[in-house]
Amino acid sequence: MPSTKKNAVEINLSDPQYYFNRALSWLEFNNRVLQRAFDPQTPLLERLKAMTVFSSNLDEFFMIRVAGLKQQVEAEVHQYSADGMTPQAQLDAINQKLHPVVVEQHRYFEHELRPQLGAQGIHLLNFNDLNAEQRSYINQYFETQIFPVLTPLAVDPSHPFPYISSRSLNLAVLIKDIANGEEHFARVKVPNSLPRLIPLAENLWSHNQSPAWYGVPLEQVITHNLESLFPGMTILEYHPFRITRSADLELAKEADDLLIAIEQELRRQRFGSIVRLEIEASAPPEIRQMLMQELALQQNDIYEVEGLLCLSDLIALRDLPFPHLKEPDWSPVVPPRLRKLEQHVTGEDDIFSVIRQGDLLVHYPYESFTASVQRFITQAADDPDVLAIKMALYRTSGDSSILNALIAAAENGKQVAVLVELQARFDEQNNIVWARKLEKVGVHVVYGLANLKTHTKTAMVVRREGSRICRYVHIGTGDYNPKTARQFTDLGLFSCRKDLGADLTDLFNYLTGYSRQRVYRKLLVAPVNMRDRMLALIHRETKLQRQGHQGRIMIQTNALTDQEFIIALYEASQAGVQIDLIVRGMCCLRPGVSQVSENIRVISIIGRFLEHSRIYYFHNQGQPKVFIGSVDWRSRNLDRRVEAITPVEDPAIAQQLQGMLEILLADNCQAWELQSDGQYVQRHPTKGEPERRSQQVFMDLALQSLES
Repeated sequence: MPSTKKNAVEINLSDPQYYFNRALSWLEFNNRVLQRAFDPQTPLLERLKAMTVFSSNLDEFFMIRVAGLKQQVEAEVHQYSADGMTPQAQLDAINQKLHPVVVEQHRYFEHELRPQLGAQGIHLLNFNDLNAEQRSYINQYFETQIFPVLTPLAVDPSHPFPYISSRSLNLAVLIKDIANGEEHFARVKVPNSLPRLIPLAENLWSHNQSPAWYGVPLEQVITHNLESLFPGMTILEYHPFRITRSADLELAKEADDLLIAIEQELRRQRFGSIVRLEIEASAPPEIRQMLMQELALQQNDIYEVEGLLCLSDLIALRDLPFPHLKEPDWSPVVPPRLRKLEQHVTGEDDIFSVIRQGDLLVHYPYESFTASVQRFITQAADDPDVLAIKMALYRTSGDSSILNALIAAAENGKQVAVLVELQARFDEQNNIVWARKLEKVGVHVVYGLANLKTHTKTAMVVRREGSRICRYVHIGTGDYNPKTARQFTDLGLFSCRKDLGADLTDLFNYLTGYSRQRVYRKLLVAPVNMRDRMLALIHRETKLQRQGHQGRIMIQTNALTDQEFIIALYEASQAGVQIDLIVRGMCCLRPGVSQVSENIRVISIIGRFLEHSRIYYFHNQGQPKVFIGSVDWRSRNLDRRVEAITPVEDPAIAQQLQGMLEILLADNCQAWELQSDGQYVQRHPTKGEPERRSQQVFMDLALQSLES
């Protein structure tokens, strides 16, 4: 067991008291998202968006994390987590922590956010609030647009309890037969093929307010027309409910064909175990009891909701034309060096000529993905001197210009090889569709490995230049997705360094063929050499500190849960190394503990963009080692995924990345500091101190670059 002595006290750094539970830490992250919805300084529709993101995040949490814990309980797994909790204890803690938060979320929406939306002209009405003319319009809409789609399902000895799909909205309906007085239960699915919010015609608005929007929830339109579904019956009561099923893929290790295995698992996934029931709080005990019995759930699995279920559907309101209720539009700027291409400067004919002049770093969404990554691939597809394009795709959009460019490249006779990760969670079906489209035009498509996800974000273009063959590479922190490139903060490094090109060649050979490549010139690759190399960097800072030099580590990552890395950071802190961690989500490290982590500070930044960059900085006795790439410090990333990070060897770019970290660490508005008790406290400027919002600073810097 790792331990250390200080002041004659032996400290066991594996002791559970020095770790936070990762599931509870994730809930803390999602709570920070919810706090953005509560923040009156955030524009109103951005607050609504934060509330919908909180809900959709929770869905994924139940589908993956809670489902996994439940499977462990059913399998009678009693293994303790690093923080000393069994799977059942974790489930109990999740329930205890989460139930009151969900109650507060819905209370705030109904009593605060919904009225504030109405005051600004966005009227999400209840059916009972409609006047006679509005009801007539809605009822007519029901008859023509909704009624034909509905299928009521009876539940009785002749009709077993129906299959209910995950995350679908349903109505539990209790009816009474007028003829014999018998009561029956029926289920009506609220069709997800129809819009959740039904707008009223403009001539039916109650006020001449402009801009404005008036609408009513779909489920309320259905509930007030249930007589049409059950003629001759009396509707006694009705209650919306919603279930969440497990969504974790379970692939057989001996699967011969990964594509077929994924497709079969996606079909099976529809019938995954149910892990949560959300139901209207007014539902009587007998309805809840029947649903619990039929769905095989416990009392703790039920979340009672006051008001509307499935608030994530309200994201549609974010797209309404109310610019004064949103963050100001942001248009990514073209990086200065690439701006010359648009200006047709002599000698700057293509992106490859720019890269040849030196490594290029691009910071999304402050700088343009379209003008950099997209240009890199589209120019390669059309360039007659380009011989081959290789990419590793984890996620991309359904209308991706990059994938269309790869298709064009193949049609132009270029060698195109694409690693499509079929196991990218929640994007499996989309990736299957694109993989088949790519195969049809002759792209060499590799599906990855059954037990090893490919998460690296890398691309390489092979180009003939005179008598030489040159390799141009892009190594990034984010997916090749134009849509998320406008919503996530990410970094991408372009280079034509020979050693990086050689490393990426070896990496792609490892992914597409039979290779046991263990040695890379520059890249740190998981699960090959990354764990050992990064631990060595931490240990070096510790050693230098003990030799009298000032150790310094700054890290930006999405999650920190790996125990071996946490112990290494604890040891560095004990030696006196100053450590600053910017961890957006889960963080199992406990900062500020005397004699253990008193030199470690942890912040999380929640803003208009999702922080997704990964930067690793080690002071290294005044000769900094700086890296970017796709990996988070989680065991799954280090041991069960193919990841790659690259050293940044251009001194100016390394200094630029150091400056980015310092801007993030100086944030005093959207940064939350992790306390030693596990709570996060939002920073606020002290009296007389200027506001420093890191994301705004990066936007300002991008705009300033236009003037240079």
